[in-house]
Amino acid sequence: MEKKIILTGDRPTGKLHLGHYVGSLAARVRLQHDHKQFVMLADQQALTDHADEPEKIRASILEVSLDYLAVGIDPKKTTIFIQSMIPALPEIMMYFLNLITWNRLKHNPTVKMEIQQKGFGEEVPAGFMVYPISQSADITAFKADLVPVGDDQIPMIEQCVEVVRKFNRMYKTDVLVEPKPVLSSIARLPGIDGKAKMSKSLGNCIYLSDPADIVAKKVKGMYTDPTHLRLEDPGKVEGNPVFTYLDAFATDKAHVEELKAHYQRGGLGDSVVKKYLLDQLQAFLDPIRARRTELAKDPKHVWDTVFKGTDIAKTVAEKTLTEIKQAMGIQYNGF
Repeated sequence: MEKKIILTGDRPTGKLHLGHYVGSLAARVRLQHDHKQFVMLADQQALTDHADEPEKIRASILEVSLDYLAVGIDPKKTTIFIQSMIPALPEIMMYFLNLITWNRLKHNPTVKMEIQQKGFGEEVPAGFMVYPISQSADITAFKADLVPVGDDQIPMIEQCVEVVRKFNRMYKTDVLVEPKPVLSSIARLPGIDGKAKMSKSLGNCIYLSDPADIVAKKVKGMYTDPTHLRLEDPGKVEGNPVFTYLDAFATDKAHVEELKAHYQRGGLGDSVVKKYLLDQLQAFLDPIRARRTELAKDPKHVWDTVFKGTDIAKTVAEKTLTEIKQAMGIQYNGF
């Protein structure tokens, strides 16, 4: 049976970066050839912490769509759609909210972590607190078997499974499908400043659309091993972002292992390793930038592609909503 995939991790708040590629974009490009794939522009979820910037979200939809198409997501194989244009999704979420307690939402590890990262304190928007249930609605509306995510999003998938099991048990049905996470071989790409996560808010990203000179500047300034002060000093590979990026993007894995061994025994300068990384990144990014530049010449075509996908997604989600209401016994059929 063909598996279905929906990916809910991209909230359109700006252009996508290398961390997004490692985290899920690469999987989407790979899996679209053998799976029925839905990719969502989660603009409603983006508004949970950007409610005062709707114009930024709208502009970012085009930017993220350009990134999708430039990396190789094929709209003939993958349905790209806008979350806010699918009215079935918030209705499904409303039914699911009755299946999860507020206490359970408060203790979701991902939600707790993001509340701390965003500095909400006691001023957490209610919409932000319930976005795990919004994600559950998104995933189940398309009966997704697989959801490519970063390891920090696993609690979201676990919560979705809880919703699915409770709904199916409560209403004696099998209409909802339990999703499974698909993890990248590289769990997380650190920021160029050495922080654990690449993040727009931290300003430590290399974007897929960054010009070659900007990429060069960022790689040159990358954090390495702070104890590697002299050329002859042994250096640390673990926790060194330059080597993490090489593991993710270098094509000659044997050469990367040679560089690691040389760096660890001493005699290899950071500048040499960074130069090799820069060459690898430019080779990876050059065709993406070229495709993106060409696509950006015709924004109407990009919007038309997304709107066509949204029409397809709307039909699929409405069918699932009807099945959900029938299972609940609230499909009144005119009575």
